[in-house]
Amino acid sequence: MSGFKVIERPGRDLLGEGPLWSPRDEALYWVDIKAPRVNRLDLNNGTVRVWPMPEAIGWLIERRDAPGFIAGFQSGFARLALDPVAIDLFADPEAHLPATRLNDAKADRLGRIWAGSMDERPDAQPLGALWRLDPDFSLHAVDGDYHIANGPTFSPDQTVLYHADSAQRLVYAYDVDDEGGLANRRVFVRFTGEMGYPDGMTTDAEGGVWIAAWDGGRINRFTPDGALDRFVALPASQITSCAFAGPGLDRLFVTSAAMGRENEPLAGALFEIDAGICGLPPGQFGG
Repeated sequence: MSGFKVIERPGRDLLGEGPLWSPRDEALYWVDIKAPRVNRLDLNNGTVRVWPMPEAIGWLIERRDAPGFIAGFQSGFARLALDPVAIDLFADPEAHLPATRLNDAKADRLGRIWAGSMDERPDAQPLGALWRLDPDFSLHAVDGDYHIANGPTFSPDQTVLYHADSAQRLVYAYDVDDEGGLANRRVFVRFTGEMGYPDGMTTDAEGGVWIAAWDGGRINRFTPDGALDRFVALPASQITSCAFAGPGLDRLFVTSAAMGRENEPLAGALFEIDAGICGLPPGQFGG
């Protein structure tokens, strides 16, 4: 692995998150939760475009059979279009919990979105949940008691779901069936102090799980049995998430956060890492 480069663009992200490769647009999308905004990097010409959002946005996922995206907002799940911006909120599963918001999500090969939530307060309590949004727009709570839900990602055959509770420094693995049921929750990785806190993640073609390290200044690759294979140190302490992109899925992009790190010139930058391996195609929502 030969290291990383910084993607040049105006400004930095307060809380960059949710990188998503769009084969349809040949672009990398990601969000700044706190700005709030959606960013897009055109991989053909390197230009970056920005869309301001009216409230905190944690992620966006492409729709497979319809234009636009499904997005996770402070107010819940929404259909999102960008040109022009149009937001259609359709579900707020935690309206009774004003301290929580949707935080991170991925879609699986069956077109379902798996989205976690978190308690936004500094002393986060285990109010978060893991939700599954099916292509028929039905919503199901599949796990709970998360302080700060992060991830998720899947094994290459999609029979294992990985999902983190960042505040607990734990990454869990679950067995997944075709009906969307979860079983056999177990600890996949426990982050130690120097590793920081597990944040967003993605899986490569060999089943390696790449996990961003908040307050760890690095991104880690773990083998499918949970062993630390290697890591890449980065010049920003708050590393938030990662995604493989490009037609060959051979470019690994990494997001970071600038809030509270005014003394770090590259905090909030978007990085590209030479991972030496390819990723997996991104899931799309089937509804």
